[in-house]
Amino acid sequence: MYDDVLVPTDGSATSEAAVEQAVSIAEGAGATIHFLHVVDIGTKMSAGATGSIAPQLTETLEEAAESALDEAASRAESAGVTYERFTREGDPHEVIEAYCDEHDVDLVAMGASGHSGVKERLLGSTTDRVVRSVEASVLVARP
Repeated sequence: MYDDVLVPTDGSATSEAAVEQAVSIAEGAGATIHFLHVVDIGTKMSAGATGSIAPQLTETLEEAAESALDEAASRAESAGVTYERFTREGDPHEVIEAYCDEHDVDLVAMGASGHSGVKERLLGSTTDRVVRSVEASVLVARP
């Protein structure tokens, strides 16, 4: 039923739950998981990071991306699931939508909310936008 499963991961508890569920689905379906971390440098930089702090912030964001991807890849490897991992820059929901289109993704598994700080909403803003914009089915995971 699923050949390609996309898991946008930011290292949050909900994205870790999405990784677990996607690994379980991929294991049973023989699917490939695409782990994607979107570095939203534009928003972070516009928050006041200029001058000498900008390179440090970029490095910190890239390290966080690698850490989240390493954890997701480790879980896939433990289950014997085929995976790919990618880091992209841009607006998260736009990057996720474009990735789905480019890679013919069958299922997106993502957390109900992530590191955006939007705790008062039922869904995080990125998740809400992805649910509304992609053609693939979307599994919304909770920890």
